[in-house]
This record gives sequence, structure tokens and C-alpha cells, in this order.
Amino acid sequence: MTSMTAARSPLSPADRPQLGLRERKKIKTREAIRTATYALIKEQGYDATTIEQIAERAEVSPSTVFRYFPTKEDIVLTDEYDPLMLEELRARPADESWIESVRHIMQKALDFMVQESPEVIRLRAHLGVQVPAVRSRMYESMSETGRLMRGAIAERFGLDPESLEVRVYAMSLIGGLMEVNMYWAENDFGGDLGALMNRALDVLEHGLPTEKP
Repeated sequence: MTSMTAARSPLSPADRPQLGLRERKKIKTREAIRTATYALIKEQGYDATTIEQIAERAEVSPSTVFRYFPTKEDIVLTDEYDPLMLEELRARPADESWIESVRHIMQKALDFMVQESPEVIRLRAHLGVQVPAVRSRMYESMSETGRLMRGAIAERFGLDPESLEVRVYAMSLIGGLMEVNMYWAENDFGGDLGALMNRALDVLEHGLPTEKP
């Protein structure tokens, strides 16, 4: 990795721009809905948790829940990390290799999420394995994340974001990282998530290993 560092770090709370009152209220409401959802799921399971229960626990109306999250699956899966990660990726030094840039932002995002909400990381991964509706929505959301990633890749290499090559590469990256979470959950959260993520990036960088472990 190059010794140069980014000028700023959007994933760091201290470096985030100050938000207006309206936006802060929106974030507070989203977090209240998420917190209520996670608590109810832990208490009674995913299927038994209803939007009405979530709204009551979060002290908002059901219509407010739907205004922020179209489906219950979106409450579990949606967060504000994607735009921040893309901003961080664009801030990396131009002479740094692409994979090293990705390793940097993924590790930084993982460190931040583990610090903020380690239980939520496990809950999301667990639901992705155990609940078909969550897994289905997870795959659907990959297309939006992939679109954002295509833009960053195209900017870095001066390519067309709609080209087949860029689309394949972006979705290979997003899909591979999602499989890390699935693998982690399927194996009872054994091993270090960051190490598993780096193994996945090694495959994307070097291809499949030719020797058995």
C-alpha cells in the first residue's frame, strides 16, 4: 500500500459535514425505526415482527415507517454506509492500486461498524442466511450498490460505467463481498470477518488458488 493518505475520511464521524436540523431529525427517525426493529426481531423473531409493532416501539406511525423504508427487509438491510464508502474510495490516492483502495475502505467500514454495532452485523448476516425474503432483497439491493461502484471504477480508469467489462467487474466485487457475510454466518461466525474479506479480495485480484489449502 502506498504511504500516501487521503485528505479526509468520510467514514470518520469527526470528519463528516455538519447536517441541518431537518436531516438530523430524519437520521434520528431512521435510527429509531432500525433500533426498534432489531430489538423486536431479537425478542420474537423476524416473521413475528410487524410494521405496526415496529412503529409502536419507535413511537412513530406505520405510515412514517413506510415513508422511510418501503419494506421490512429494507429496515434490516438499509444503511448510510454506501455513499460514505464511495466518497472514501474517491478520496484515495490516484497512484494506489484499485484493490488496495478497496481493501482500505472495506476495512475502515468494517472497523467502524464493529465499533458501532457488532450485534447488528451478525443479525443482518444471520437473517440473510435464514430468511428468504431478506436474502432476496439483499440480492436486489446489489444492483444499486453495483451501480454506485461502476461509477467509481469508471472514474478511476477512465472507462464507460455502462460497459460490459465495468459492470461485470463491479458486480463481481459486490457479489463477492456479500458472499463473505453469507459464508461467515453459515459457519457460525467463526473466524475474523476482516480476514475473510481479504481472502475474497485476494481471489478477485489473483484468481482462484491453484493449490488446495
